[in-house]
Amino acid sequence: MVRTFWLQPAEIIDVHPDISVIIAAYNAESTISRAIRSALEQDGVSVEIIVVDDKSSDNTVDVVRSFSQTNIRVLQLDVNGGPARARNVAIDAARGRWIAVLDADDEMFPGRLLALTSRAESTGAMLVVDNIEVIDNRDGNTYQMFPAARLKQVEKLTLPIFIASNLVFSSTFNYGYMKPVFSREFVLRHGLRYSENLRIGEDYLFFASMLASGGECVVEPTTGYSYHVNDGSISRTLKFHHVASMIEADAVFLARFELDLEAKAAQARRTRNLEEVQNFLSLVEYIKCGSVRNIIRMALVDPMAFRFLHMPVAVRIKRLMPNFMSRNPFPKHGRTKQHSRV
Repeated sequence: MVRTFWLQPAEIIDVHPDISVIIAAYNAESTISRAIRSALEQDGVSVEIIVVDDKSSDNTVDVVRSFSQTNIRVLQLDVNGGPARARNVAIDAARGRWIAVLDADDEMFPGRLLALTSRAESTGAMLVVDNIEVIDNRDGNTYQMFPAARLKQVEKLTLPIFIASNLVFSSTFNYGYMKPVFSREFVLRHGLRYSENLRIGEDYLFFASMLASGGECVVEPTTGYSYHVNDGSISRTLKFHHVASMIEADAVFLARFELDLEAKAAQARRTRNLEEVQNFLSLVEYIKCGSVRNIIRMALVDPMAFRFLHMPVAVRIKRLMPNFMSRNPFPKHGRTKQHSRV
């Protein structure tokens, strides 16, 4: 069940805003005000702000209700369903011609939405993206995620380019971080929704589905979105079951959409990448529990998984090896078949 709260009587709300800014929020009391203010301060366009609270246990809802503006709605979920579920609820409630995704701990520059929608409307595109300012709150550094010159060269994101950029633990420019502004009518017409089985990677799959449905995506090379990096990293938060869900979701994607040869080739590389990451995450668990036998098995089954290792982990493997060798796990006449698989 979804409970909806208007901050002011509904009859005074603009029922035809230019843009619906959708914010999925979970325990975001410390950052949600910044995100909302950045949406309220957009120049040259009318906006509605839809905050979907994903069963927060903190004061997120109270913070949102503290705003007096009439163009803010709060939708509360009775059960925590993850960001994909929250964004689907927001899309269903949206009334703007365009929808802009904003994370609860991020913010937008004041002229961003006007620049993006103007770009899309002038080209007839259904999606538009821009560059991202990365603010690393751990060390105070700020930088652009993509070189502006590179985005000027790209001009449009095609499905093969987008898929090829989305490889986990890769130095490739990952366009999956981009926060698109997209046509609400286009998404509704094609029945597109976020995959609610995903807790990580849901943005990528939704973006890919829009492109696979024929949506043209143009690139605005200027920077308009601020992405905040806090404590924690993908290497500590990404779990085996997350990657398994991504592989399953990709299979559903492939069953739904017919890809051209270039997109199929890019998808094959992505699938292989996800399989390697799965094996790498298993390898990390083997290292943590000191299972040298399984480390050796992984080396035989998928040696490419080892290329994701960083020095601290590699050092730990070396420390394990003397103890491992002293136990003489292999028979004198070579390895048995059981060592060829995990």
